[in-house]
Amino acid sequence: MGEKNEEKMTGAGAAPAWQPDEVQQVQPLQADLDWEPPEEEQEQANTRALSHSRAQVYWESLKPGEREHSTLTAIKGMEASGFCDAEACAAMLDALVQRDASTLERVPSIVRCIYRLLKSNTDVSAEHRLDNPLLELTHMHAHDVVVTLLHCAPECDRAAATMWRAMVSMNRTAEKVLLELLCVLEEWPLHTTSTSDGEIMDIFALAATKALWEILQLPSHTGALMEYFPYLFLALLFQIFFRTEQMPEEVNTFWRQCQEEGCLPTNPNRFAVLTMKALFCRLGYENVMFEVERKRGWDILLNAETQHCAMGLLAREMRHMSRNVCNEITQYFLELLSGKETCWELPAMAFLVELVACPGIKADRILQLIPRYLQSECRAMRRMVLRALIIICKTPLMAKRMEFLLPRFIELLQDADGEVVRMTLSVLRMMLLAIDIPIASPIALQLAEALQPLFDKESSYVQLLSIRLFRNVMEFVSEVGKKPLEPHVQQSLLPLLYHLHDENQRVAKACQETMLQAATFLKMRKLTWLLKKQRTWAVGECLLTEPSSRADEYLLQSLLYLQSPQESIREAAVRFIAQPQPQLLRRQQESALWLWNTDYTMWSPRVFLPPSPSPALGTPRAQPCQGQESVQRGCRGEAALLG
Repeated sequence: MGEKNEEKMTGAGAAPAWQPDEVQQVQPLQADLDWEPPEEEQEQANTRALSHSRAQVYWESLKPGEREHSTLTAIKGMEASGFCDAEACAAMLDALVQRDASTLERVPSIVRCIYRLLKSNTDVSAEHRLDNPLLELTHMHAHDVVVTLLHCAPECDRAAATMWRAMVSMNRTAEKVLLELLCVLEEWPLHTTSTSDGEIMDIFALAATKALWEILQLPSHTGALMEYFPYLFLALLFQIFFRTEQMPEEVNTFWRQCQEEGCLPTNPNRFAVLTMKALFCRLGYENVMFEVERKRGWDILLNAETQHCAMGLLAREMRHMSRNVCNEITQYFLELLSGKETCWELPAMAFLVELVACPGIKADRILQLIPRYLQSECRAMRRMVLRALIIICKTPLMAKRMEFLLPRFIELLQDADGEVVRMTLSVLRMMLLAIDIPIASPIALQLAEALQPLFDKESSYVQLLSIRLFRNVMEFVSEVGKKPLEPHVQQSLLPLLYHLHDENQRVAKACQETMLQAATFLKMRKLTWLLKKQRTWAVGECLLTEPSSRADEYLLQSLLYLQSPQESIREAAVRFIAQPQPQLLRRQQESALWLWNTDYTMWSPRVFLPPSPSPALGTPRAQPCQGQESVQRGCRGEAALLG
């Protein structure tokens, strides 16, 4: 068979037989120890070594300045001629940078040269041949390298992305690159700087964001990212806050070009959100990112009217992260709020409120800002500040330090926002319970005067808090201030009496306790005894034994409660006005006529007259009028209320 095959191959038109040297090329494959690389790869390696050695010999003969000029000139000449040996150019740049990196004067030109070489190279497998000179340049001249690359390739194409990945592949250069990117990101939307060759460059912060996005796609080297996470987070956050309509036209034009290059969001703010989410995931905080996503926090963050809500949500999720991270961000927001910047005040305060209870957060710094922001015209800001104070008050020492805010809190009790009033009452009560010293007379009088109108608010919670706080004022007022406070306490008796019949059991109980404290404060023994025995029906009679001038005042106060939305309170007011006091008979009759004229026809004038004697035994009783039935129902309701 071998001879026949050999004859066929040596026939006409047949290929020549294998030569011994060809056999020798195949034989080494049978032995691993004698394996040699393929001929093509070997030739490439030899070419690189030869080019590198020749470049070294050539550079040795030149001065440092001449070497830099000659290298750039040679590379430009090859590019202009249309024949550019990438291996030779890489060897020249490598030799130049390895020898003279610290003394180079035209770093921006070298960076642009590297970028052009990578951009013109179509061999993806050889795109890292310039990594060594680029890393050395970045180590020695980070500012020039980063700024120049952002300027010549702001859209971050394939060549630029290759350079960014190479620059952050080593820890010693990654930190320097991130610092330079932060300088650009913080000066939104335009960063103006100059390079070592004197050229002034305008850099878009969006270009730095695009570069950061490429860096975040790398699977390793998280050390520098973790160290600068708070600053990267804040820089991206302010990009999200920046309104698109305020964007310069040149930035909008640049972003449209970026969209043409790749699949990017139409809105730069959304791209900043995507980059922030990538930052969280890159550092292992996927749970924070997904939880905010689940609650639609990222969408809320893009809306200017709801940004503060999203910031609160983001802060609540970030509380589980590193304490150092939270402290760094808090410190930044405190400095921001201490300045004159007003654009980010509301989101910054929303973030601080959620972190104020975290360990290591300096609440004293927040307290210094409170007076300024309590006077804000923004309702949401006042609410957030009060919420922070409620958290701070849980520490007794901090509650004592808030005493200087008492006058401002008293003003807020008159605020039109019911939620602000409710939170102010909570802060005041926690403060009074934490302060060991008695309340000064002026403050006690102001508090008593501001609290009484709140007894009749529609919100039962505001009623409850104000009544309890009024009791605390009577308990903690200084000895000198008790006498001036007596008129205010006396004036509170009738509102407290009516709210003993409140439909809300908690309000009724608070009134019982506060009225007992008031009776003790005024040294009214009979009233104190009746309240302790829970004889509510007799409390009104006791009050009407007061001097006639005070009884007149009680009558006028009662007329307002006839319009209460609660039926039990209206009935209590009717019963009080109908008390059979001779000195008040004429006034009671006049009040009945007034009620008739104001369409309170459900109340019969007969209920204001003294009750008639009971009919004789066996004589049928007259049917009670509608008003009397209401009184009876009110009494039954009172009995049920007090058990």
